Amino acid sequence: MSRPEGRYTTPASEQTLQDVARALSERNLNPVVVAKGADAYRAVLDMIPAGAEVHSGKSKTLEDIGLFNEFKESGRYDFVRTRMFTMDRATQRREIRKLIAAPDYVVNSAQAITEDGVIVVASASASQVGALASGAGRIIYVVGSQKIVRDVDAADERIREHVLPYEDSRVFEAMGVHTFIAQLLLVEREWQADRTTVVLVREPVGV
Repeated sequence: MSRPEGRYTTPASEQTLQDVARALSERNLNPVVVAKGADAYRAVLDMIPAGAEVHSGKSKTLEDIGLFNEFKESGRYDFVRTRMFTMDRATQRREIRKLIAAPDYVVNSAQAITEDGVIVVASASASQVGALASGAGRIIYVVGSQKIVRDVDAADERIREHVLPYEDSRVFEAMGVHTFIAQLLLVEREWQADRTTVVLVREPVGV
């Protein structure tokens, strides 16, 4: 796959998208291909029962398609971040750590997916990494097709050249500090066949 112009923002071809979906399926990472962000929004909510415990990072992808606000504001879900921010970080650090480590559902995005189906997640705080790797009961990724890359090396380039500058600007504006890459999670495959779903969106969503 070669997309030299706008290589980090241009949607993948339909053939590439279908090839990635097939590769994900072979890795026990269940693919769902949708056309638009609105379709991803509906697909994700169809997978999560009302009242379920849900954890989510403040991903631009989830913000752009309305899922983050749905979890935070609708009152239809037990949103872990809402509970977490009512807790005292000085006296309840242990409880916070346990709360975010093993939620029933995690809805997240990824910074890249390789053509052979490896999901790549980068984080500074690593607050979702443990849950994504092993702690969460169910995981749902929402990923725009512009994030499909050739291989893990290309994923690293995408993260450092495209995603990190955006995140650094956003964090600095909000908090007055710079961000960094602390941990990279490579999801090669899933042991449990029904644990992880990847919603691939044809149109670009997120960064």
